[in-house]
Amino acid sequence: MMTSVVMLLLLLMMVFSISAVVATHGGVFSVKYKYAGQQRSLSDLKAHDYRRQLSLLAGVDLPLGGSGRPDAVGLYYAKIGIGTPSKDYYLQVDTGSDIMWVNCIQCKECPSRSNLGMDLTLYDINESSSGKLVPCDQEFCKEVNGGLLSGCTANVSCPYLEIYGDGSSTAGYFVKDVLLYDQVSGDLETASANGSVIFGCGARQSGDLSSSNEEALDGILGFGKANSSLISQLASSGKVKKMFAHCLNGVNGGGIFAIGHVVQPKVNVTRLLPDQPHYSVNMTGVQVGHTFLSLSTDASQQGDRKGTIIDSGTTLAYLPEAIYEPLVSKIITQQPDLKVQTLHDEYTCFQYTGSVDDGFPLVTFYFENGLSLKVYPHDYLFASDNFWCIGWQNSGTQSRDNKNMTLLGDLVLSNKLVFYNLESQVIGWTEYNCSSTIKVRDERTGTVHLVGSHYISSACTLTTNRVMMTLFLIALLHKLIY
Repeated sequence: MMTSVVMLLLLLMMVFSISAVVATHGGVFSVKYKYAGQQRSLSDLKAHDYRRQLSLLAGVDLPLGGSGRPDAVGLYYAKIGIGTPSKDYYLQVDTGSDIMWVNCIQCKECPSRSNLGMDLTLYDINESSSGKLVPCDQEFCKEVNGGLLSGCTANVSCPYLEIYGDGSSTAGYFVKDVLLYDQVSGDLETASANGSVIFGCGARQSGDLSSSNEEALDGILGFGKANSSLISQLASSGKVKKMFAHCLNGVNGGGIFAIGHVVQPKVNVTRLLPDQPHYSVNMTGVQVGHTFLSLSTDASQQGDRKGTIIDSGTTLAYLPEAIYEPLVSKIITQQPDLKVQTLHDEYTCFQYTGSVDDGFPLVTFYFENGLSLKVYPHDYLFASDNFWCIGWQNSGTQSRDNKNMTLLGDLVLSNKLVFYNLESQVIGWTEYNCSSTIKVRDERTGTVHLVGSHYISSACTLTTNRVMMTLFLIALLHKLIY
């Protein structure tokens, strides 16, 4: 406890000291976001998930790269332009957090290259004629920080501090600049569009964020529910509707990421639970093969977190103990001769030479309004060395804050079109070929256009001979300490 307090006090002192520098020189500092190496152990996967838990109304088409299987490592990322003149940035797509931030020119430790196959760019406000510092008395700053910050004066920029579940943190300052993106203009055609958005330039980093990593990106693209997220800012300025969709290709990598009203494929939806920080829904049932699990308690209400969290950035899937134990038991007993082993003291694994789809049961989750989510054996089982390991994890064994939470991650959401409609406060999905196209409606003209899949090339080569990267959508504990 004392260590945590000391760390927060040091971060607080750091934020104030940087404020003085910015006020004097008009400079902006930055912070680097780090990822783990290419080869991960099963423990690394779980550790990553733990950190996560804590002018035209037309469509927008974001080029997408990456992939999301737990037997490989990486991330999904999008390419956007920032500034005048515009420079390209590759940002991690994150529906679990709100703030968009990039590494900035004053950052001494930020990465200059990445093994993901792209050139990294440090944002320099002095090289953008449209870039401006955000003062601490601006409404955006007040909303993010829950009111006017203590010590705020006219010459002080708006600081931010984000603390991750493992104690790592990034701190810096908000700036406002022009963001360039591809606006859907026709079938498989886009035209450049822009809008002014507020985003962070980090100044300090701590914990795991200070470790070196070769799979670096330029920052994070927050697509959370708060008014500070990118989707909320673009919608409030009338640039887009507050709707977006992703289809993450778990086989070939890349996929589709579009802002706008998806009209094809048709997607059944369920309501988003109100007053929740994440995209949470009410789960009503679980079926394993032909058997419905007997849920003695309302699984969606267990633990401190209400509802089932949909987070395509979490690698695995976490279930309350009352669901996890009978579900895993049904899977294992499907093959009575299995020799089950526990790897790393926590992962249920076994050797099996046949087709997993033929040998193990389909798992189906049911939600309000008749929405269901089918998870095939090739989704929830993944290879590790010479074993097949079960991707379901028991959240009943997690820490107090995450105990008995229900969180469905990328393990079960890949190869599905997931549609977030924040205008109507609903979310839905359907199984889909993420290498194909979807149809998005232009709300200004009423016309419907095709949006295709993308794959941003990567220099990574993995032992599976496929480029496979994990979508990190980090659930942040973010608030400034004042």
